[in-house]
Amino acid sequence: MLRRLCTLGLAFALAAPGWADSKPLPPKGNCAVCGMYVANFPDWAAAVVFKDGAQAWFDGPKDLFHYLLDLKRYAKKRSGADIDAILVKDYYALKHIDARKAFFVLRSDILGPMGQELVPFATEAEAKAFLKDHKGQRILSFPDVTQAALKSLE
Repeated sequence: MLRRLCTLGLAFALAAPGWADSKPLPPKGNCAVCGMYVANFPDWAAAVVFKDGAQAWFDGPKDLFHYLLDLKRYAKKRSGADIDAILVKDYYALKHIDARKAFFVLRSDILGPMGQELVPFATEAEAKAFLKDHKGQRILSFPDVTQAALKSLE
């Protein structure tokens, strides 16, 4: 069954403006989905920060979205309302950005820690240039990342 993040209420979990810029986080621990050690992949590290300060880390945006689209499986006691920030690393700037405002290139010739990856960008212009330069398939915004999009990366 296809589910969009907005149907989970995650699209309405608001982060404080400038969160990623004001509080850079070093990657830590294991990926909450696959178990890989996140610090080994700092250029791809993504995170969910909860309002109580807890963090869930991921080796890349693909696993971040697996987590968000099946939150009850990975974080049984959490809901979208508990989320303070969702962060991904901009591919070029290598800085965490708000994933809800990011643009993701699907199926390019650039591989992440576990193969095909959603490549994140802060601007649509950067995503379009990358798509052209790296044979990407299409650009997705945050609510457009679905289970079907993730399955296409397998």
